[in-house]
Amino acid sequence: MAKSYRIERINGTIKEILSELILNQLKDPRVGLVTITEVRVAKDMTMAKVFYSVMGEEEERKETHKGLVSARYFMRKVIATELKLRTAPELRFVYDDTLERSIAIETALREHKSEPDQSESDQSESNQSESDDE
Repeated sequence: MAKSYRIERINGTIKEILSELILNQLKDPRVGLVTITEVRVAKDMTMAKVFYSVMGEEEERKETHKGLVSARYFMRKVIATELKLRTAPELRFVYDDTLERSIAIETALREHKSEPDQSESDQSESNQSESDDE
C-alpha cells in the first residue's frame, strides 16, 4: 500500500526540525554527535519513530539516548508549533545501526577479496608438480 504524500511530507519536515533542534537548541551535554537518519510517522499521527545514529562508543550511545528521551517533550512541543498541529506525534527514539553494519560488511568483503583464493593456489600447485614430473 502506498504511503500518503502528506505523511511523507510530515516525515521529512519533522526530520528537519529535529535535526535543527538537536544541533542548535538542545543543550543537554549527554547528547553527542547525533544524526537523524529517518522519521516514520504512524498513519494516525499519534506516534513517530525517530531513527538516529551517534558517533562514539556504546556508553556514549546510551547517554545520548537518555538525553534524547529526556528532551522529547520539548521537541514535541516545537514540532506541534512548527507544523501547526493540535497534537504532535509522540516521539520514540530508535538507534539506527545501519552505518555500523555496512562498515562491517564492507570490511569483511575487503578481507575476503584480499585473501588468495584457495582453489586457485591448489590448482597452481598441482600444475607446478606436473611440470616438475616431466
